[in-house]
Amino acid sequence: MRLTVIASLAALGFLLAGPMSDKEVEVYLEGMRAPGRYYANIDAAEGVWLRDLARSVQARRALEIGTSTGYSGIWIALALRQNGGQLITLEINQRRHGQALENFRATGLDALIDARLGNALEEVPKIEGPLDLVFIDANKPDYLRYYEMVLPKVRRGGVIVAHNVENLPHQMSDFLARIKSDPKVRTEFASPGTQGFSVSYVK
Repeated sequence: MRLTVIASLAALGFLLAGPMSDKEVEVYLEGMRAPGRYYANIDAAEGVWLRDLARSVQARRALEIGTSTGYSGIWIALALRQNGGQLITLEINQRRHGQALENFRATGLDALIDARLGNALEEVPKIEGPLDLVFIDANKPDYLRYYEMVLPKVRRGGVIVAHNVENLPHQMSDFLARIKSDPKVRTEFASPGTQGFSVSYVK
C-alpha cells in the first residue's frame, strides 16, 4: 500500500513539476513493484544493470521485445535520456500495453518511448536499423526467431540482451545454442538478479 501511494504521489509530482529526475523515477519504479501492480518484469537489480549496459554501449536507438507494464523500458529510457536516444518497445497484450503507456507518461519519459501494440514477430521486420541495443523478454520459445530478425539490424559493437536465460533455459535451448556458437557475436552471461541475461555483442 505504501509503495502504491509513493508511486501515485510521484506521478502527481510529475504533473505539477514536469519530468521526474532519475531519483524520482527510481522511486516510481519501486512503487511499480508493489503487490497487485507488478507483472512479469525484471528484478530491480536487473533494471539497474540494464540501464548501465545501455549507457556503456552509448545506446541511442534501442528496441525492446516484450514491454509488459513498462518497468524494464523505463530503466532503458533513463539511459537513453542521458544519451539523447529513443526506445521502441513492443507488446502484444492490450492491457499491459495500456498500463505501460500510463507508466511512461507518469515518469515523463513517454517522449522518448515509441510504445507499439502488436505481435513482435510481425512488427520487428518493419523496424529499420541500425540499432544499438535490443532487449528480448517475450515468449521464450520464440527467442531464436527474434534473434535472427534483429541480428542484421544491430550495429557493430551493439548488443542483443535476452532475459530469463538462467531460470527458464529449457524454453529457449535452441536460442542459447545459437548465441554460444554464432561467429557473428561474442556472448557473455550476467546474473545481477535471479533470472539471468545473455549478452551478445555484435562483431
